[in-house]
Amino acid sequence: MPELAYVNGAYMPLSEATISVEDRGFQFADGVYEVIATYGGTPYAVSEHMQRLQQSLEALQISYCPIRDCLVEKIEHGIGACGFGEVLVYIQITRGTAPRHHEFPHPESEPTLVMTFKELKRLPQQLYREGVKVISVPDIRWGRCDIKSIALLPNILAKQAAHEKGAFEALLVDGENRVTEGSSTSAFCVRAGTLFTAPGGTHILPSVTRKILLELAGSLGLAVCESFSTLGQFKEADEVLLAGTTTEAVGVVEIDGVLIGDGRPGKITRTLRNAFQQAIKAGDGPHR
Repeated sequence: MPELAYVNGAYMPLSEATISVEDRGFQFADGVYEVIATYGGTPYAVSEHMQRLQQSLEALQISYCPIRDCLVEKIEHGIGACGFGEVLVYIQITRGTAPRHHEFPHPESEPTLVMTFKELKRLPQQLYREGVKVISVPDIRWGRCDIKSIALLPNILAKQAAHEKGAFEALLVDGENRVTEGSSTSAFCVRAGTLFTAPGGTHILPSVTRKILLELAGSLGLAVCESFSTLGQFKEADEVLLAGTTTEAVGVVEIDGVLIGDGRPGKITRTLRNAFQQAIKAGDGPHR
């Protein structure tokens, strides 16, 4: 079964999908995206992803509506049509095709909707058992990280730096030596039994998985604090973990060569991952 694409109203094999060279997504990275994973073939946290997509579109003044009524149906059809057991759905909406001028096109162009449907291959279980190593890099991203923009060059450079050092991920560190998040994940640390993560705002993406893990932590009676932690506090933490749509929740055992805790995923990390898995199995809450 070939990987599937959807472009402006038509499904096709991924290899046949094309867009105009004057699409503003190609020319300017003038667009937004979402990534949705399935569990048991069912897309997870769809309403949260659609809400974040709508917020990103509104922030960039891209008119594409109604999101929930038409897009979810297209996603579900693509998941069924591609035939994979588990599917990774990539959604991208740009301002559309127009002559290359920096200002918004006038009259307003029709947005471009592209989706791809690929087989989802989750992380090896060994990484969850043994944990992962990460590095730290300066956070050089733009000032609106809360918008899930397709302009990801700083994230790509950070991830490549991690790859070149044999690390799983790169923690992004701002000018005040505070950890914001990972290049493609949310970041948490545990100190004295409290789960810390950077507060919401323009400096981080409003991660769907981050939100779900914080809800689960609250339901488990874990102490949670949404405030910044420095890179030093991360390195001295009892536990560090990363979260994301394809990452779920994975423990970090080393930062920049510094061992975290006893060098194994900690108790709170394991508890949150187990709660996440149990919630998925139970179809708990509004996320499915």
